[in-house]
Amino acid sequence: MKKPFLALVLCAASFAAVAQAPATSTSATTTATSDVYTQMMTATIKELLSTSNPAATQQAVSKFERAAAVATKDWLPRYYQAYGYVRLGFLTKDSEQQDKYFDQAQTALDQAHALPAADASELGVMQAYLYQGRIMVAPMTRAIKYTAMVGESLGQAEKANPQNPRVYLVRGNDFNFRPKMFGGGMEAAKPHYEKAKALFAMFKPATALSPNWGEANVKGLLAESAAQTAAN
Repeated sequence: MKKPFLALVLCAASFAAVAQAPATSTSATTTATSDVYTQMMTATIKELLSTSNPAATQQAVSKFERAAAVATKDWLPRYYQAYGYVRLGFLTKDSEQQDKYFDQAQTALDQAHALPAADASELGVMQAYLYQGRIMVAPMTRAIKYTAMVGESLGQAEKANPQNPRVYLVRGNDFNFRPKMFGGGMEAAKPHYEKAKALFAMFKPATALSPNWGEANVKGLLAESAAQTAAN
């Protein structure tokens, strides 16, 4: 806990040093700053993706909040902050608290959208994932409204990058967890999961910090589908 926070403090100090250092040392200082920031972000992303514990997830979210305050032009801390809040929403049982987490996720996502070089496809996927959380809170009253919004966000994400496997993972989830009477279920979801799996096999993130989650989820869901088919 202390080491990543210390790294962030050092990162902040390095940014300050860039502004104060002589021109001859700017390149070296910037490189050192970048290295510390990358190490901190890499460790925190790993923390977020490797836990389903609400307290540990909240700790990771808080680190991304601090990272966003340091790297104000980088969209990734806000993206991962939003992702963390969405995960907290799904991990929480209290509906009022769920909506609070989704509200916080929306704020972080809006901030990420406003930053230069933000990945429209990844942000579209996360927006759809957030809307799925809204449905979960009150499916009887929200399904019609938010299902349409999920579809719209995924359409935008697919248009921005048709090779993004997370588009098809989240679309598969949209069908998988929808009642069969409304066209849902694993049978409807499976083609989307299979497309996601094929794209994950070829996918290479743009940078070491770029979104790279979801492949294990797809494989697990397809394995579950195969087990159900075999049982029947």
